[in-house]
Amino acid sequence: MSVSTSSPEKGIAVVTVDAPPVNALPVRGWFALAEAVRAAGRDPGTRCVVLTAQGRGFNAGVDIKEIQADGNGALLGANRGCAEAFAAVYECETPVVAAVHGFCLGGGIGLVGNADAIVASEDAVFGLPELDRGALGAATHLARLVPPHLMRTLYYTSRTASAAELHAHGSVWRVVPREELRSAALELAREIAAKDGRLLRLAKAAINGIDPVDVRRSYRFEQGFTFEAALSGVADRVRDTFGKGEA
Repeated sequence: MSVSTSSPEKGIAVVTVDAPPVNALPVRGWFALAEAVRAAGRDPGTRCVVLTAQGRGFNAGVDIKEIQADGNGALLGANRGCAEAFAAVYECETPVVAAVHGFCLGGGIGLVGNADAIVASEDAVFGLPELDRGALGAATHLARLVPPHLMRTLYYTSRTASAAELHAHGSVWRVVPREELRSAALELAREIAAKDGRLLRLAKAAINGIDPVDVRRSYRFEQGFTFEAALSGVADRVRDTFGKGEA
C-alpha cells in the first residue's frame, strides 16, 4: 500500500493512492492519506490538490478483513483514520479536485463528498454499501452529492449511482472516458491554480465557513451509531452473512 505525492505542473500537487487489489485502505492507509493531503495543502507552492488512485477503482472503503481480524481495536482505528482523511480533504488549505474512476464506495464517498470538485470517468459508480457490511457512516458526505431523498434511498438499499447521474445532479463537474480522466482533472486543476494563491486559500476558508453543515461533527455523530452496531453484535452478524443471503 502506498500514498504518494507528485507535482506534474507548477502549483498542482497530485496525491495518489495505490492499495491493491481494490484500494480498501487499512487503518494506517487512512492516516497516511490524511497526512499527504494536509502536507500538500500546507506547501505554499500548492494552489490545487488532485486526489486520485491507481488500480481497479478509486476507493472501496475500509479494509473489512482487518476489522474482522483485529476486532474493535481496528474498528476504532479505521473510524478515526477515516475521520482524519475526510477532514484533511475538507480542511485542505487549497481546493481539492477528486479524479474518480471505477468504484467509489464507503470511505471513497467520504473523500469525494468533502472535495471541492469531482471529475469522473464514464465507468465510475458511487455508493454506500455500509448496511450490507455491518457498518454505518458517510451519509454526511453522500448528502453533499445527491438530493436528500435520493441519499436516503441509496443508503437504505446500498445501491450505487453512476457518474452520469451525479453529473445530472450537479455534483460531478465532468464525465470523461477513462483514458482522459487524468488530463481532465489536471485541466480543471490548472484553471484553479492560475488564480492568486493567497486569494485561493482565503476563498477556501470562506466557503467552508458558510457551509450549512459541520461535516466533521456530523460524521462523528454518525460514527457513534457505528460503535453501537459493533458493541451490540449486529455489525459482526451482518459482516459474517454478507454475500450469503439475508442478515
